[in-house]
Amino acid sequence: MGPGGLSDSLPWLAGSLLLVLALCLLRRPLRSLLRLLARTGVGLAFLSLFAPLGNFLGVGLGVNLFNALVLGLFGAPGFGLLMLLKWTLRT
Repeated sequence: MGPGGLSDSLPWLAGSLLLVLALCLLRRPLRSLLRLLARTGVGLAFLSLFAPLGNFLGVGLGVNLFNALVLGLFGAPGFGLLMLLKWTLRT
């Protein structure tokens, strides 16, 4: 074999094998994380659609990542939780 033979491709092969092994081991946590990310995106979209109506009614929530994450984790009960928290902490 000439220059750049098996000795150059062995680290790439080992790294690829480790990456595939890590992805196989972390399949379920990654799936849960991606699902949470998608649900958070839906929560963020809901907050941005609710913001004009909520401000008109006087119960507006901020469009931010924390509120979207609460909606992504808890769904509709999370919305109620955020509304209750805003009502409790208002000045």
